[in-house]
Amino acid sequence: MADRSLRGMRLGAQSLQSEEGVSFSPRVTYTYACAHCGRETSMVFAAEAEAPDVWECKYCGREATLIVDDKPVEVDKADAKAPRSHWDMLLERRTEAELEELLQERLEYLRSRRGQGKGTKNTIDA
Repeated sequence: MADRSLRGMRLGAQSLQSEEGVSFSPRVTYTYACAHCGRETSMVFAAEAEAPDVWECKYCGREATLIVDDKPVEVDKADAKAPRSHWDMLLERRTEAELEELLQERLEYLRSRRGQGKGTKNTIDA
């Protein structure tokens, strides 16, 4: 029994599995160049995976472009959607006239409630 003990073994820190019979998938390294800081970032992808045209620069966090044959790839930004604000999304559902009408209704409601409360004053004591 003493010969089977794991004395001195760090169970959580080391794996007891070996790499026998394991075949790793083929990998490809792609290089991305950052126009802002001038540095290059190398990323490893699976050989069958398609590398994106842009990647985040690991030094400055800005957008770096893929380098193919010592030239940066042309990035097509025509498909990129412009960010929409809450106002833009609201205007997709309602017209400005409808919004103005809703605003007036809501203001009338709030003004009528203001007069109903007990102990509220509309004047400022000086």
